[in-house]
Amino acid sequence: MYVALRIEVRTLTGALRGVPALLRLLDEYGIQATFLFALGPDRSAWTRWPLGHETLAERRRTAVLRPPHTPGLLLGLVPPAPLIGPRALEAMRSCRAAGHELGCLAHDPVAWERRAAHADPEWTRIELERALSAFDSLLGERPALFAAPSWQVNPHLFAEESRLGLGYVSDTRGRLPFLPLLQGVHGTCPQVPTTLPTLPELIGRDGVTVDNIHQFVFAESQYVAPQGHVFSAAAEIEGLRMLPVLERLLTMWRGSWGRVGPLAEIARGLETARLPTHQVGWTRVPGRGGYLAGQGIPVAL
Repeated sequence: MYVALRIEVRTLTGALRGVPALLRLLDEYGIQATFLFALGPDRSAWTRWPLGHETLAERRRTAVLRPPHTPGLLLGLVPPAPLIGPRALEAMRSCRAAGHELGCLAHDPVAWERRAAHADPEWTRIELERALSAFDSLLGERPALFAAPSWQVNPHLFAEESRLGLGYVSDTRGRLPFLPLLQGVHGTCPQVPTTLPTLPELIGRDGVTVDNIHQFVFAESQYVAPQGHVFSAAAEIEGLRMLPVLERLLTMWRGSWGRVGPLAEIARGLETARLPTHQVGWTRVPGRGGYLAGQGIPVAL
C-alpha cells in the first residue's frame, strides 16, 4: 500500500509554524511529501464564519483541530493583506533542501474558492499564470504541479493546464488517476485526485474524536487503490495542533507494510496515453459544505 502525502500551506501561520514542525516530523520518519504553497495574500479572516463558506455549526465542529489562539485572526480584513510568498521563502527552501516535492495552490485561495467554479477563461488563465509565476520568481524553477484550492475547478482550468504542459495536477477528489472531461473540454494533463477524507471532514461525525480520528483515516486507506491513496493535510492543522495525529497515521501506514511519500511517485508510473478519461462532476463530501469537483463515470472517446 502506498499513501501519497499532500500538504497544503495556505497561510503565514502554516508557512512559519506548521511547515517547520512538519519537516522535523517527516525527517524523523525518513518520509518525503508534497508541499503545496499559496504565495499570494493571506486573507485568513475571510475563511472564518460568517465570512467563509463554512457554516457556524461546521466551524464549531472543526474548532478542536485548530490551535485555541491562532495569530492573525484579522488578516486580510483590512487591506492590504500581507503576502505569503516572501515570508514563506525560507520554508520553501527548507522543503526543497530536505528533498520534498514542491507545488503551488492558487495565488489567492480565498478568491479562487469564491470564483473559480463559474469563472471565465480570462480570469482562470490570469490566476493560474499568477500562481506559477510567483513560484518561479521565488525559487527560480517551475512548480512540480498545481492544485486547485478546495477542489474548485472549471473547464477552462483543464484547458490551461493542458496548454501549459504541466506534468500532472491534483484538482479533484476521486479514486484513481485519470484525464478529466468537463463541459466538452478534455484535459490532457493527468489528475492525481485526493482519495481519502480529510481530518475536518471526519471530526465530530459518527463518534470520531481527536483521540481516534487516525483510526478512521487508516481504515479508509485499507480500501484497494491500485496506484495508491492520496491524503490531503494542511500545515495549519496537521502541522500544529494535530501533529500527533499525523504521527500516529505515519506509524500505522508504515507498520502495515505500507509506504508514504510524495505525489510524484504515483505520477511517475502514469502513461498519459493509457489513462482513462472520466467525467468531472460536482459532488458533496460528508463533513464538508458546498460542492467539490469529483471523479465521475468513465467516458469512451
